[in-house]
Amino acid sequence: MRLSLPLLLLTLLFILPVGADSGNIKPPTGIRVYAIGPAPDFELDDMDGNRDSLSSGQGQWVFLHFWASWCGPCRKEMPAIQRMARLMENQPLKIQLVNTAEDEDTVFSFLGGVAPDMTTLMDRDGEVTEVWKPRGLPATYLIDPQGQVRYQALGGRPWDQPEYLGFLKALVRSASGTTYDSP
Repeated sequence: MRLSLPLLLLTLLFILPVGADSGNIKPPTGIRVYAIGPAPDFELDDMDGNRDSLSSGQGQWVFLHFWASWCGPCRKEMPAIQRMARLMENQPLKIQLVNTAEDEDTVFSFLGGVAPDMTTLMDRDGEVTEVWKPRGLPATYLIDPQGQVRYQALGGRPWDQPEYLGFLKALVRSASGTTYDSP
């Protein structure tokens, strides 16, 4: 029996897993494809002195966010990140915040006022931020489960809005093949 090309393509469409490749997921406004290769690993302490590394998120998508309390867009965006974190808490997405070159008192006071449930790693000397070279703050990188940088967002984004939540959930689904609730 000989299959025609259109029938073969149609058959493959239904056999191949949908969404298995994050490259097929269209990012929302303000997020660009930024496939620069492996994510530079780092280890930093959080405000309580607990050490964490970027590579500890390997095997899941990582939302890596560089910010500072003096940054106006960061101040506006942080409550949306906290709401997004709550909405995504049962999904395999590691949210890794990195404060750039501020002291614990400043960071603690700021987060206590706008995002009390969030914790952040402290890049006290700015060296980790310098390795990543964001063109400004805030800067967010989305890193795939294999540790490859895939997307970048420069400037504040409404991460708790359906368009952005749907994108993040689609990335998680692309890695796990699991279906989650829509935004």
